[in-house]
Amino acid sequence: MRKKCPLRGHKIALLMKDTMKKSLLIVESPTKARTLNRYLGKEFIVKASKGHVKDLPENKLGVDIEHDFRPEYRIIRGKEKIVRELREAAKKAETVYLGPDPDREGEAIAWHVAEEISRNGDRKPENVYRVLFYELTHSGIEQALKNPGHLNRSLYEAQQARRILDRLVGYMISPLLWQKIKRGLSAGRVQSVALRLICEREREIHRFEPREYWTVEATFKKKGESALINAKLQKVNGKKTNLNSREDANKVIEAVKKAKRFIVSSIERKRQRKNPPAPFITSTLQQDASRKLRFSPKKTMTLAQQLYEGVSLPDEGMVGLITYMRTDSTRLSEESIKAARKFISQKWGQDFLPSKPRQFKVKAAAQDAHEAIRPTDVFRTPEAVKPHLTPDQFALYELIWKRFVACQMKQASIARTGIDIIPIDAEITTVFRATGSVVEFPGFMILYEEAGDENGEPDSAVIPSVKEEEILTMISIEGKQHFTQPPPRFTEASLIKELEQNGVGRPSTYATILSTIQDRKYVVLEDRTLRPTELGFVVNDVLTKHFPEIINVSFTADMERKLDEVERGNYSFVVLLHEFYRHFKPMLEAAQKNMENFRTSGVPSGICCPECSTELTIRWGQNGDPFLACPNCRFTSNYKRNEKGEIELLQPQEVNETCPKCGKPMIVKHGRFGPFLACSGYPDCKTTKPLGLGIPCPAPDCSGEIVERRSRRGKVFYGCSRYPNCSVVFNQKPVSQSCPQCGYPIMLMKKTKSRGEQLVCANKECKYSMPLRES
Repeated sequence: MRKKCPLRGHKIALLMKDTMKKSLLIVESPTKARTLNRYLGKEFIVKASKGHVKDLPENKLGVDIEHDFRPEYRIIRGKEKIVRELREAAKKAETVYLGPDPDREGEAIAWHVAEEISRNGDRKPENVYRVLFYELTHSGIEQALKNPGHLNRSLYEAQQARRILDRLVGYMISPLLWQKIKRGLSAGRVQSVALRLICEREREIHRFEPREYWTVEATFKKKGESALINAKLQKVNGKKTNLNSREDANKVIEAVKKAKRFIVSSIERKRQRKNPPAPFITSTLQQDASRKLRFSPKKTMTLAQQLYEGVSLPDEGMVGLITYMRTDSTRLSEESIKAARKFISQKWGQDFLPSKPRQFKVKAAAQDAHEAIRPTDVFRTPEAVKPHLTPDQFALYELIWKRFVACQMKQASIARTGIDIIPIDAEITTVFRATGSVVEFPGFMILYEEAGDENGEPDSAVIPSVKEEEILTMISIEGKQHFTQPPPRFTEASLIKELEQNGVGRPSTYATILSTIQDRKYVVLEDRTLRPTELGFVVNDVLTKHFPEIINVSFTADMERKLDEVERGNYSFVVLLHEFYRHFKPMLEAAQKNMENFRTSGVPSGICCPECSTELTIRWGQNGDPFLACPNCRFTSNYKRNEKGEIELLQPQEVNETCPKCGKPMIVKHGRFGPFLACSGYPDCKTTKPLGLGIPCPAPDCSGEIVERRSRRGKVFYGCSRYPNCSVVFNQKPVSQSCPQCGYPIMLMKKTKSRGEQLVCANKECKYSMPLRES
């Protein structure tokens, strides 16, 4: 039950007119605070917590398992000053409004802020309100402040349960991985399931055996016309085509060639109506942005957050352009639908407007408190705001705007035609089919097509007008060889779809999951597909062996369903944690005793050392790259896996350099510190050198070359090969490119959060820099 607020019913500009003290509004983001400040004016003090202010401790579990998993929250290091400022501001305010994002994480921020500002009786709980901003517009802000409510305990407990579950898995399994495989690894309740899906798909690809098959295609035309009809063989002797070799295809081709004439045996015409897609939810936005814009989920969510929190527009100031972007509901407000229909009518006319507004079915498990992701004002078109957005912000806003408008437009009408062509007097009976389609009325497709449809319909050819029993002439016929294809690797978009369909994780967590498994080097992105690394395979195999139930799709999905029930107030989060730990504890104890120690023994490779026949093991260098090493002799080698996943040794790479001691060729080898040069005469000659970058040392009168080096702690740096006679050193990777400003012969690659990848001049006295893509 909501508590009556003294501000209810007043316009924003008059909310504080009759009160002695100002009200305090606390949100989590400085950008969001600036946007709200513009609307609220001097009557409100708006402060930002800058994210979470409290969390579990970094250096210990922070969960009291014996006392119903009681969490030990602490103020995050570096946030003490912010918390003090919020307390002081709350003391001076008549009323406090907590306005972090309207989701589980936002509720946790609001709860922890409320605890801190109410500590020692500084603030009465009855004067603390929770406000939910679904859009940062005048009407959205006014609506939120007119209808404040209490903190939502169920929502907070759902977030607590998820945080504690993740802490139990991460804090208890990750140290095992450090001990047994490699330092710096991590496990996660959901991220490990995502890794398992990727690894299992890769092994499916390794096991796949391609099968040869053939298709037969023929070209026909009507008498006296030049237009061609392309058709594919569908049936042979009444059965579906099944040609497994060139010989099978040639038999059919030769028999068809003997036919004296061909006729149209049947014509099938259908009219298909294609409905517009639903407005975006978090997962579909990430998928479409990945396919259409090639944005990573993390980038998509960062840009969406910027559009939600507000951008500066002329004569308007900071304006939120989209509604809240973490949602799994396709619900739309009546006001937004009316606005969209008005826009469609004005822009394209009544022909493109359906007779009734479109409503989209909301999934049973969806959190329907939020709307779908949509523009806050449909009349604020992408072109109108383009000058005030970055190119990436514009691309995402345009995608969201078009999807929303399209969802309220008429269906597309597509006419599909299929004709069957048969030979007369042939040795065998065959049926060739030609298909085509024509868009009779584009409807919503005039504005928006779903990702994957950009190349048009697969059978979009226009078929010349023909009649049944009409005689055709065959112009050509040929067989084409094909091979069955393995299942495709996951893309970021298809993995999100897979996780969502299986109920694993929440749409709001997918971007973080995908970033984490790539940051940990469990997975790499190659040609926009996700491929597990050697490290990813080993971590996955260890986890699935020792924690089969925890790293399980159905078990994780069941946990997510129970978290949703906790959020609805239908399930105890303490019961959920006990249920989980009852499964988890025995597996953890067994793993601590029985997990293989690959860190000391290496991972068996299944191939023998070419020098002593001992089985080689896979190890990881300090740069993270895997290599093969013999536990019996000093043989090491780089390697690759073939299409079947089998390990193949790579031959040592020779360089145009001879050993300074014995004169034999130098070769590139790989060790725990990465690649280096070694004498090919090993073990008789043990000369080694750092691997050069091919960049001459810039020091005057120095004949050295810049080489990659490592400090005692494994940190990479770059210096002159003539060290200690030459002390030139760089912390960033050098590039052989002259500075356009001062002419210094070397530029450095530098990556920053705010400016991305940059090339900066290596001359310390020159401050020149430029984006890497412009180099």
